[in-house]
Amino acid sequence: MAEPVEDILKGIYNYRRMAPDLATAGQPSDEELAAVARAGFEVVIDLALLDAAYSLADEPGLVRSLGMVFEHVPVVWERPTPDDLALFFDVMRRHRGRRIFLHCAANMRASVFLALYRIRELDWSRDEAMNQVRDIWEPDATWRTFIQNALSSGDGR
Repeated sequence: MAEPVEDILKGIYNYRRMAPDLATAGQPSDEELAAVARAGFEVVIDLALLDAAYSLADEPGLVRSLGMVFEHVPVVWERPTPDDLALFFDVMRRHRGRRIFLHCAANMRASVFLALYRIRELDWSRDEAMNQVRDIWEPDATWRTFIQNALSSGDGR
């Protein structure tokens, strides 16, 4: 008997179901992306670099072959920028109302970008949004500075 789709999704590194129409995770495998499609997700947003060291050989092609939209917002781990965040906000706005699977290499970039989107665009409290980040990791100095600057500067709108 085939493994239930949600069980496959739960096997993706740092997978979190954030809402019925939103999940975040680390890098999925080919088989896991097929499960993402079977689960009804319509859009895959990848915040990692397309790097052979940890990404799939042709994630954009695979996602499209599975009937989903692929969006890439490459965020350099050591240097997240306000432009990266603004592009991410644009992508999220463009796909509002669709089922979104958001990932990066380990769900660290994704967790922070989603938290900032929820705070700035959806009026979540900072504590509520950041608790979901801390469920995955504790941001280092680079990311704490990025978060603070994003919340104080208004970048991303």
